[in-house]
Amino acid sequence: MGVLSRMSTIVKSKMNRLLDSAENPNEQLDYAYDQQRKMLQNVKRGIVEMVTAKRRLQLQAEKVKTNITTVDNQARQALAAGREDLARIALQRKQAAMIELDGLDAQITQLEGEQEKLTQSEQRLQQKVEAFKSKKEIIKAQYSAAQAQVRIGSALNGLSEEMGDVQLSVERAEAKTETMKAKAGAIDELADLGVLDDVSGTSSDPLSKELAELTASQNVEDELAALRAGLPPADDKRALPGG
Repeated sequence: MGVLSRMSTIVKSKMNRLLDSAENPNEQLDYAYDQQRKMLQNVKRGIVEMVTAKRRLQLQAEKVKTNITTVDNQARQALAAGREDLARIALQRKQAAMIELDGLDAQITQLEGEQEKLTQSEQRLQQKVEAFKSKKEIIKAQYSAAQAQVRIGSALNGLSEEMGDVQLSVERAEAKTETMKAKAGAIDELADLGVLDDVSGTSSDPLSKELAELTASQNVEDELAALRAGLPPADDKRALPGG
Protein backbone atom coordinates (compact mmCIF):
# COMPACT_ATOMS: atom_id res chain seq x y z
CA MET A 1 0.00 0.00 0.00
CA GLY A 2 2.90 2.36 0.77
CA VAL A 3 4.33 1.93 -2.72
CA LEU A 4 0.92 2.52 -4.33
CA SER A 5 0.42 5.62 -2.20
CA ARG A 6 3.78 7.05 -3.22
CA MET A 7 3.07 6.25 -6.86
CA SER A 8 -0.31 7.99 -6.60
CA THR A 9 1.34 11.04 -5.03
CA ILE A 10 3.93 11.16 -7.82
CA VAL A 11 1.26 10.88 -10.51
CA LYS A 12 -0.84 13.64 -8.90
CA SER A 13 2.22 15.84 -8.61
CA LYS A 14 3.07 15.39 -12.28
CA MET A 15 -0.54 15.99 -13.31
CA ASN A 16 -0.63 19.19 -11.25
CA ARG A 17 2.56 20.40 -12.93
CA LEU A 18 1.08 19.63 -16.34
CA LEU A 19 -2.11 21.49 -15.45
CA ASP A 20 -0.12 24.45 -14.11
CA SER A 21 1.86 24.64 -17.34
CA ALA A 22 -1.31 24.34 -19.43
CA GLU A 23 -3.34 26.92 -17.49
CA ASN A 24 -3.41 30.45 -18.80
CA PRO A 25 -4.16 32.97 -16.00
CA ASN A 26 -5.37 35.53 -18.54
CA GLU A 27 -8.00 33.13 -19.87
CA GLN A 28 -9.06 32.16 -16.35
CA LEU A 29 -9.43 35.81 -15.32
CA ASP A 30 -11.44 36.65 -18.43
CA TYR A 31 -13.66 33.62 -17.85
CA ALA A 32 -14.27 34.60 -14.22
CA TYR A 33 -15.09 38.16 -15.30
CA ASP A 34 -17.56 36.87 -17.92
CA GLN A 35 -19.25 34.70 -15.29
CA GLN A 36 -19.61 37.68 -12.95
CA ARG A 37 -21.05 39.79 -15.75
CA LYS A 38 -23.58 37.06 -16.53
CA MET A 39 -24.54 36.95 -12.85
CA LEU A 40 -24.96 40.73 -12.86
CA GLN A 41 -27.10 40.54 -15.98
CA ASN A 42 -29.28 37.90 -14.31
CA VAL A 43 -29.75 40.16 -11.29
CA LYS A 44 -30.70 43.08 -13.54
CA ARG A 45 -33.08 40.85 -15.46
CA GLY A 46 -34.65 39.80 -12.15
CA ILE A 47 -35.13 43.45 -11.19
CA VAL A 48 -36.79 44.17 -14.52
CA GLU A 49 -39.12 41.20 -14.11
CA MET A 50 -39.98 42.27 -10.55
CA VAL A 51 -40.72 45.83 -11.65
CA THR A 52 -42.88 44.46 -14.45
CA ALA A 53 -44.84 42.29 -12.01
CA LYS A 54 -45.27 45.25 -9.64
CA ARG A 55 -46.51 47.37 -12.49
CA ARG A 56 -49.13 44.76 -13.39
CA LEU A 57 -50.36 44.70 -9.80
CA GLN A 58 -50.51 48.48 -9.75
CA LEU A 59 -52.58 48.51 -12.93
CA GLN A 60 -54.87 45.86 -11.45
CA ALA A 61 -55.16 47.91 -8.25
CA GLU A 62 -56.14 50.97 -10.29
CA LYS A 63 -58.90 48.95 -11.95
CA VAL A 64 -60.11 47.71 -8.56
CA LYS A 65 -60.18 51.28 -7.26
CA THR A 66 -62.20 52.33 -10.28
CA ASN A 67 -64.55 49.43 -9.65
CA ILE A 68 -64.92 50.43 -6.00
CA THR A 69 -65.91 53.94 -7.04
CA THR A 70 -68.36 52.51 -9.57
CA VAL A 71 -70.14 50.12 -7.19
CA ASP A 72 -70.22 52.79 -4.51
CA ASN A 73 -72.09 55.09 -6.89
CA GLN A 74 -74.36 52.22 -7.87
CA ALA A 75 -75.19 51.61 -4.21
CA ARG A 76 -76.08 55.28 -3.74
CA GLN A 77 -78.26 55.32 -6.87
CA ALA A 78 -80.04 52.10 -5.88
CA LEU A 79 -80.74 53.40 -2.37
CA ALA A 80 -82.01 56.68 -3.81
CA ALA A 81 -84.34 54.69 -6.06
CA GLY A 82 -85.70 52.74 -3.12
CA ARG A 83 -83.90 49.56 -4.10
CA GLU A 84 -82.17 48.73 -0.87
CA ASP A 85 -81.58 45.16 -2.03
CA LEU A 86 -79.60 46.38 -5.02
CA ALA A 87 -77.77 48.85 -2.85
CA ARG A 88 -76.82 46.01 -0.48
CA ILE A 89 -75.47 43.92 -3.38
CA ALA A 90 -73.42 46.86 -4.66
CA LEU A 91 -71.99 47.47 -1.21
CA GLN A 92 -71.10 43.78 -0.90
CA ARG A 93 -69.21 44.06 -4.19
CA LYS A 94 -67.54 47.17 -2.87
CA GLN A 95 -66.32 45.30 0.20
CA ALA A 96 -65.00 42.43 -1.89
CA ALA A 97 -63.17 44.90 -4.14
CA MET A 98 -61.69 46.67 -1.12
CA ILE A 99 -60.45 43.33 0.25
CA GLU A 100 -58.91 42.61 -3.15
CA LEU A 101 -57.34 46.07 -3.21
CA ASP A 102 -55.83 45.54 0.23
CA GLY A 103 -54.30 42.28 -0.98
CA LEU A 104 -52.92 43.98 -4.10
CA ASP A 105 -51.49 46.84 -2.05
CA ALA A 106 -49.82 44.33 0.25
CA GLN A 107 -48.28 42.49 -2.70
CA ILE A 108 -47.15 45.76 -4.25
CA THR A 109 -45.54 46.82 -0.97
CA GLN A 110 -43.80 43.45 -0.68
CA LEU A 111 -42.52 43.66 -4.28
CA GLU A 112 -41.25 47.19 -3.67
CA GLY A 113 -39.28 45.94 -0.66
CA GLU A 114 -37.86 43.05 -2.65
CA GLN A 115 -37.07 45.42 -5.49
CA GLU A 116 -35.17 47.73 -3.16
CA LYS A 117 -33.15 44.84 -1.73
CA LEU A 118 -32.43 43.46 -5.19
CA THR A 119 -31.41 46.89 -6.44
CA GLN A 120 -28.98 47.30 -3.54
CA SER A 121 -27.57 43.84 -4.24
CA GLU A 122 -27.23 44.73 -7.91
CA GLN A 123 -25.33 47.91 -7.02
CA ARG A 124 -22.96 46.03 -4.71
CA LEU A 125 -22.44 43.34 -7.31
CA GLN A 126 -21.81 46.01 -9.94
CA GLN A 127 -19.10 47.54 -7.75
CA LYS A 128 -17.51 44.13 -7.17
CA VAL A 129 -17.54 43.36 -10.89
CA GLU A 130 -15.93 46.70 -11.72
CA ALA A 131 -13.32 46.18 -8.98
CA PHE A 132 -12.60 42.68 -10.26
CA LYS A 133 -12.27 44.05 -13.79
CA SER A 134 -9.63 46.55 -12.66
CA LYS A 135 -7.80 43.92 -10.63
CA LYS A 136 -8.03 41.48 -13.54
CA GLU A 137 -6.36 43.92 -15.91
CA ILE A 138 -3.61 44.62 -13.37
CA ILE A 139 -2.95 40.91 -12.87
CA LYS A 140 -2.94 40.31 -16.63
CA ALA A 141 -0.45 43.14 -17.10
CA GLN A 142 1.76 41.77 -14.31
CA TYR A 143 1.56 38.26 -15.79
CA SER A 144 2.49 39.57 -19.25
CA ALA A 145 5.42 41.46 -17.72
CA ALA A 146 6.51 38.33 -15.85
CA GLN A 147 6.29 36.32 -19.09
CA ALA A 148 8.46 38.90 -20.82
CA GLN A 149 10.99 38.74 -17.99
CA VAL A 150 11.08 34.95 -18.21
CA ARG A 151 11.62 35.10 -21.98
CA ILE A 152 14.35 37.71 -21.58
CA GLY A 153 15.96 35.68 -18.80
CA SER A 154 15.89 32.55 -20.92
CA ALA A 155 17.36 34.45 -23.85
CA LEU A 156 20.08 35.90 -21.65
CA ASN A 157 20.83 32.45 -20.22
CA GLY A 158 21.16 31.01 -23.71
CA LEU A 159 23.24 34.00 -24.73
CA SER A 160 25.50 33.47 -21.72
CA GLU A 161 26.08 29.85 -22.74
CA GLU A 162 26.83 30.92 -26.30
CA MET A 163 29.08 33.72 -25.05
CA GLY A 164 31.08 31.12 -23.14
CA ASP A 165 31.95 29.40 -26.41
CA VAL A 166 32.56 32.77 -28.04
CA GLN A 167 34.86 33.76 -25.19
CA LEU A 168 36.94 30.63 -25.73
CA SER A 169 37.20 31.46 -29.42
CA VAL A 170 38.19 35.02 -28.59
CA GLU A 171 40.85 33.81 -26.17
CA ARG A 172 42.28 31.46 -28.79
CA ALA A 173 42.26 34.23 -31.37
CA GLU A 174 43.99 36.57 -28.94
CA ALA A 175 46.64 33.94 -28.18
CA LYS A 176 47.29 33.42 -31.89
CA THR A 177 47.45 37.16 -32.41
CA GLU A 178 49.99 37.57 -29.60
CA THR A 179 52.09 34.76 -31.11
CA MET A 180 52.03 36.40 -34.54
CA LYS A 181 52.90 39.75 -32.99
CA ALA A 182 55.86 38.14 -31.19
CA LYS A 183 57.08 36.57 -34.45
CA ALA A 184 56.69 39.86 -36.26
CA GLY A 185 58.65 41.64 -33.50
CA ALA A 186 61.43 39.05 -33.69
CA ILE A 187 61.68 39.46 -37.46
CA ASP A 188 61.81 43.24 -37.10
CA GLU A 189 64.56 42.92 -34.48
CA LEU A 190 66.64 40.56 -36.68
CA ALA A 191 66.16 42.85 -39.63
CA ASP A 192 67.41 45.81 -37.58
CA LEU A 193 70.54 43.81 -36.66
CA GLY A 194 71.15 42.97 -40.32
CA VAL A 195 70.93 39.25 -39.80
CA LEU A 196 68.32 38.94 -42.52
CA ASP A 197 70.15 41.16 -45.10
CA ASP A 198 72.47 38.41 -46.51
CA VAL A 199 70.19 36.17 -48.53
CA SER A 200 73.07 33.69 -49.05
CA GLY A 201 72.90 32.88 -45.36
CA THR A 202 76.26 34.59 -44.53
CA SER A 203 76.14 36.72 -41.42
CA SER A 204 76.62 40.43 -42.15
CA ASP A 205 77.49 41.72 -38.71
CA PRO A 206 80.80 43.79 -38.40
CA LEU A 207 82.86 40.93 -36.95
CA SER A 208 81.80 38.56 -39.68
CA LYS A 209 82.61 41.17 -42.30
CA GLU A 210 86.12 41.68 -40.86
CA LEU A 211 86.80 37.95 -40.75
CA ALA A 212 85.57 37.61 -44.32
CA GLU A 213 87.91 40.41 -45.44
CA LEU A 214 90.92 38.74 -43.70
CA THR A 215 90.06 35.46 -45.33
CA ALA A 216 89.76 37.11 -48.74
CA SER A 217 93.12 38.90 -48.26
CA GLN A 218 94.83 35.65 -47.30
CA ASN A 219 93.32 33.97 -50.32
CA VAL A 220 94.73 36.71 -52.53
CA GLU A 221 98.23 36.23 -51.06
CA ASP A 222 98.00 32.48 -51.51
CA GLU A 223 96.94 32.86 -55.13
CA LEU A 224 99.87 35.34 -55.75
CA ALA A 225 102.32 32.89 -54.25
CA ALA A 226 100.98 30.18 -56.51
CA LEU A 227 101.32 32.42 -59.51
CA ARG A 228 104.94 33.30 -58.60
CA ALA A 229 105.77 29.66 -58.26
CA GLY A 230 104.53 29.06 -61.78
CA LEU A 231 106.63 31.83 -63.46
CA PRO A 232 109.78 30.85 -65.52
CA PRO A 233 113.36 31.97 -64.46
CA ALA A 234 114.51 35.52 -65.21
CA ASP A 235 116.74 34.41 -68.26
CA ASP A 236 113.67 33.03 -69.96
CA LYS A 237 111.83 36.32 -69.82
CA ARG A 238 112.83 37.16 -73.40
CA ALA A 239 111.19 34.08 -74.62
CA LEU A 240 107.89 35.42 -73.26
CA PRO A 241 105.49 36.80 -75.81
CA GLY A 242 106.08 40.50 -76.43
CA GLY A 243 109.62 40.27 -74.92
